[in-house]
Amino acid sequence: MSDTAVPAASGLLDMVGALTEGTVTSRQLTEEALRRIVASQPELNAFRSVRTEAALAEAEAADRRLAAGERLPLLGVPLAVKDDMDVTGESTAFGCAGTFTPKTADSEAVRRLRAAGAVIVGKTQTPELGQWPFTEGGAFGETRNPWNRAYTPGGSSGGSAAAVAAGLVPAALGSDGAGSVRIPAAWTHLVGVKPQRGRISTWPEPESFHGLTVNGVLARTVADAALLLDAASGPHPEDLHRPAPIRAVEAAGRTPRRLRIALSFGTAFTATPKSLDPEVRSAVERLAARLESLGHEVIPEDPRYGPIGLTFVPRATSGVRDWVARVPDPALLDPRTHEAVRTARILGGLALRVSRRAETALQQRVSEIFHRFDVVLTPTTATPPLRIGALAGLGALATDRAMIAACPYAWTWNVLGWPGVNIPAGLTADGLPMGAQLLGPAHSEPLLLGLAAQVEAAEDWAALRPAG
Repeated sequence: MSDTAVPAASGLLDMVGALTEGTVTSRQLTEEALRRIVASQPELNAFRSVRTEAALAEAEAADRRLAAGERLPLLGVPLAVKDDMDVTGESTAFGCAGTFTPKTADSEAVRRLRAAGAVIVGKTQTPELGQWPFTEGGAFGETRNPWNRAYTPGGSSGGSAAAVAAGLVPAALGSDGAGSVRIPAAWTHLVGVKPQRGRISTWPEPESFHGLTVNGVLARTVADAALLLDAASGPHPEDLHRPAPIRAVEAAGRTPRRLRIALSFGTAFTATPKSLDPEVRSAVERLAARLESLGHEVIPEDPRYGPIGLTFVPRATSGVRDWVARVPDPALLDPRTHEAVRTARILGGLALRVSRRAETALQQRVSEIFHRFDVVLTPTTATPPLRIGALAGLGALATDRAMIAACPYAWTWNVLGWPGVNIPAGLTADGLPMGAQLLGPAHSEPLLLGLAAQVEAAEDWAALRPAG
């Protein structure tokens, strides 16, 4: 690459600008991204598959289109997607062991990225069927946190988070079924957007994990996240959920009015022990003070979650059971996955139907807080990142208890289907990232993105990057 070329560690908007100006080629950016991916793979293990030849061919095609004067939002930019999304010619193992048949069509989200001109360099690691807030498994080993290799980047979009935090790609798609975009974003110092259900299509699934899981984006800045969100958004004709379109880029550039913000440290009832790490609490309180300094009113208040926890397990375990039915060799799956399937056999009938019917009443209950507040601010996780292997070898119940203890704040918004944005909250004394959530009611991405961008302008979190 030339001295004037934009390095692969630059942001999405930087790359788009350089490509448009002709100071760098897509081939150069893609070669550099692939070089960094290959060099980092033995240590970070962010990618399940790398599309070297296909990505270079896509980059050369993008360069021809750029030279001809064509302009698209992401034309020529190298990006990555999580390995629960279909990419033509690649398998979708979703963290599982075994030999999977390559896909013959892109998922709708990937199709939209291609339509925006993106170059797909590879598919990122995820734990088995996206079940856990760590990215480790017998099928691929451990994905490590660029901020400290002894720690997990989180999960289940941990590979995407590690890839963006390490500067391998400027942004990536992930998915979020219980915090799986927001948790790794928090633990790698990124912006992570879980949009409204249906905002980014999950097709070929009409809905994913019985409505819990949505596709989302990870990036270093709000502006980059908004650009990727706009490019990936939009329904497939057979999607079950089709929210009205938004303009994320425009929203991210709009300073919000004075807002009433509820500062919440309370969690939904789960019948399991959990406590908030003092460093995380302090980091969120510091952000609350920052919001006050920006002119907003911040008042302690918790949403009325009610029995929301009772509706999560039937949907989550039934989603696991649906995916297990497609795995070529179920004998290779983690014992905890088999336990989830057994639970789904019990809860996948009447309990699942009742859980879905309860959603509207739960939305009405929780939305009461938005009669008095505009946004809810909470920790994204209760703890800083977990050490690699912290939950390895545990049984299903022990894993669930440890997982809820570390991550009790994110999953409720998946039941509701509403948007949430993780923003960086600073580093622990040991240099590990922490995050905070901005949560809103249905279709509130524009407000959340505008607020997040305002905080970013004051915090300048993108200037802080992991060493090495």
